Amino acid sequence: MRIPAVSLRWKIALTVTAVCCAVAAVLGVLVHNAVARQTVGQVRKEARADLDTALDLFEYGTSREGINSVLDPPELPAPLTKLARGGERGSMVGTYHGRPVMWAAAPADDQVMAVWSPYGNTRRSLEMLDTAILGSAVLAATAVALAGLFLAHRISRRLSVTAAVARRITAGDLDARVGDSAGPGPRGGPAGRDEVGAVAAALDSVAGSLQSRLQAEQRFTADVAHELRTPLTGILASADLLPEGRPKEMINDRLRALHRLTEDLLEISRLDSGAEHADLAAYELGALVERSVRATGLDTEVRVAAETVVDTDRRRLDRILANLVINAHRHGRPPVVVTVDAPPGGLPTIEVRDHGPGYPDDLLHHGPQRFRTDAPGRGRGHGLGLTIAVGQAAVLGVDIDFTNAPDDGARAVLRLPMHPPPDTPDFERAPEPDPEPDP
Repeated sequence: MRIPAVSLRWKIALTVTAVCCAVAAVLGVLVHNAVARQTVGQVRKEARADLDTALDLFEYGTSREGINSVLDPPELPAPLTKLARGGERGSMVGTYHGRPVMWAAAPADDQVMAVWSPYGNTRRSLEMLDTAILGSAVLAATAVALAGLFLAHRISRRLSVTAAVARRITAGDLDARVGDSAGPGPRGGPAGRDEVGAVAAALDSVAGSLQSRLQAEQRFTADVAHELRTPLTGILASADLLPEGRPKEMINDRLRALHRLTEDLLEISRLDSGAEHADLAAYELGALVERSVRATGLDTEVRVAAETVVDTDRRRLDRILANLVINAHRHGRPPVVVTVDAPPGGLPTIEVRDHGPGYPDDLLHHGPQRFRTDAPGRGRGHGLGLTIAVGQAAVLGVDIDFTNAPDDGARAVLRLPMHPPPDTPDFERAPEPDPEPDP
């Protein structure tokens, strides 16, 4: 049976409570032993004094009132009787006529002289002491447990805030900071004066540094793309003036590739800036996917398992599908199949699959990364196609998963938000213009 996980707050509280209980138990035992030794020792001392007096009176054949002495009493504890008959003295707690007493015994000729002192009050005093010790221990443990739970809650809450901010940063919210939501640290001071605050401050510092670097990279990407765009346009126009032939074809081919790279960099810079917004309209998903795939001009099979209507931006969805299909043909192996499905009660899905070596492990674990597609078996490239597809999917609110099929092949699965049913009063089917190829 799997033991459920215990939060840090309860771990701290339980640890503090356990330590408090252990300390209270040790102190209770020490106090009990010390008081019992002193109290019982006083009773034992009085019983021995009475025994000495009783022996003196027995020797002279006299007696005295106030001395509870008995010869060979049948209720004397057996160990004490044996000790006295062996010629030694001793004392022991026992009973006399059903009452607790302290016995003291010594040999007297061939008999055993024993005296007793009442022990009931002493026993009750010790029981009351034990009750007081136990009650104090429970109160102390409760108070310490509540204090520990309070302090642990504060620590756990601050750590939870730090973890939540770290998850937001991981999800791409680089503006998130612990200092904006954690509040002041202990005693009203700044949050960085203790260890938890130091962790929060370090996370804020890392987030700030990461944000600065990413912003610098975004500015660099946008600046380079803008600077390259103008001269490339002029070069493309000049290349058209070259005489026809193989050299002109090669130059135009490389210039078009460089122009596409520049446009991709510009698109990525726009996506990174967060300024992109979707222009949503209602479309029949199957027909929309067929037109998008056909516009690529590549030999791709489209399977529509179920038709549905979705709210999406046609241009952006075209861009996503085109990049996924081109990537499948460029780095995978045919057949490349695009499947549209809308399971009952589920989200509409689009699957793009090839039958090549599959996505590399790094992409599966970390997602597409620009300028990193050097994977064995899947060719080489600048890695911007999948990066743009993920960026455009984020604008549309589409979840996109990259996996490998069990029988080889890369799979990209898009899950689209559902469009309201056609019988909704505000529903209006958007026009379906002819597809336009992406530059």
